[in-house]
Amino acid sequence: MELRHLGRTGLRVSRIGLGTLSWARGSGGPSGGGGVRGGLEEPGASHEQHVRNAADQLKAFWEAGGTLVDTADVYGDGEAEYLLGRMVHDLVPRRDLVIATKAGGVPEADRRFDCSRGHLLAALDASLERLGTDYVDLWQVHAWDPCTPLEETLQALDTAVASGRARYAGVSNFSGWQLAKAGTWQLAAPGIRHRLASTQMEYSLLQRGIEREVLPAALDLGIGLLPSSPLGRGVLTAKYRQPGPPPPGSRGASERLAPFVEPYLDETAGRIVDAVATAADGLALPPLQVALAWVRDRPGVTAPIVGARTSQQLMEALSVEGLSLPGEIRAALDDVSAPVHRYPDHDWSEL
Repeated sequence: MELRHLGRTGLRVSRIGLGTLSWARGSGGPSGGGGVRGGLEEPGASHEQHVRNAADQLKAFWEAGGTLVDTADVYGDGEAEYLLGRMVHDLVPRRDLVIATKAGGVPEADRRFDCSRGHLLAALDASLERLGTDYVDLWQVHAWDPCTPLEETLQALDTAVASGRARYAGVSNFSGWQLAKAGTWQLAAPGIRHRLASTQMEYSLLQRGIEREVLPAALDLGIGLLPSSPLGRGVLTAKYRQPGPPPPGSRGASERLAPFVEPYLDETAGRIVDAVATAADGLALPPLQVALAWVRDRPGVTAPIVGARTSQQLMEALSVEGLSLPGEIRAALDDVSAPVHRYPDHDWSEL
C-alpha cells in the first residue's frame, strides 16, 4: 500500500487506516464529537468470535501493506486498545504498525471531555498499559474541551512527545478556528513546542462541512487530515437505496445505531448515493470503492480511517488501493455533493 507523510512531518502512514471502533463490545452507542463507548459487533456473536474477527481484520490489513491503526481509550472503555495490544504481540510485529490513539473522553453526565493535563497524561499511561507498548506513534486529543485552557491541553501533548511516550501528536473534532489556534500556538515556539501532525474529522461525500474552514486551516498549517466515517456512516455503500426497512445486520437496522445513520438518509443524501452508484456501475466497481477513492484523493487528506464489521468488508475497502477515479467522475461527484458556501467562506476573489 502506498505510504503518505502525515502532514508536514516525517511520519509516513498507509493511505488507508484501520479503525477499531467495531472491536469494542460496550453497551453504549455513538455520541457526537467522536466519543464512542460502544462497539458495532455482530449481534449474538460470542466473545471468541468477536476476538477472532478483530484478529482477522488486523492480519488482513497488515498483509495488504496497511500500517495506520486508529483507536481510542473510550472504545469499549479500553477494550479496543486491549485487543490491539494482545494482537500486536501475538499476530503482527509492533514495528510494522503506526498506532494512533485518542484521549479526553469521559463518561460523565455533565462533562463529555476532559482535556486537562492531569487527565490526559493519566489516560495516556493507561492506554500504553492496555496496548502493551512503551509509546504510541500518534496521540490525539479526542475533542475540544471548553473547560480547560487550550495551552494546558497542548502542554500535555508536548510533555507526551518530549517524554517519548508519543512520537507525534494531533487533535480530533476541532472546528476551524480551534484548529487554527492550536496549530499556530504550537508553531510559535519551535524547538519547545511540537507541531500538530494531524486532525481527525468526519469527511465524506455526504459530509463536506470541513471544507469551509477546517481543511483550509489544516492545509495552511501543514496538518494532515485523517477522515473518519469516509463512507458516510455506511450509507455510501448504497445498502439503504432500496425502499423498505434497512438490511438486517446493518447499522440502520439496529435500534441503538439507527440514530447515527438516520441523518444521512434524506433526499439530498439519496441523490448523492445515486450518483455514486451510477459511477460504480459504469466502472464495474462496488459503490464503496468509488466513495472511498474520492475521499482518499481529496487535497489535504492523508488517510481515511475505515471501520468494518468483518474482514471481508475490510478487504473490499482495501481493494481500492489500485483505483484512481477518472477526472470526469470525480468532477461529477464533486458537483452533486457540493456544499453551499456563502459569505464569508467564499474566497473574496470569487464574490
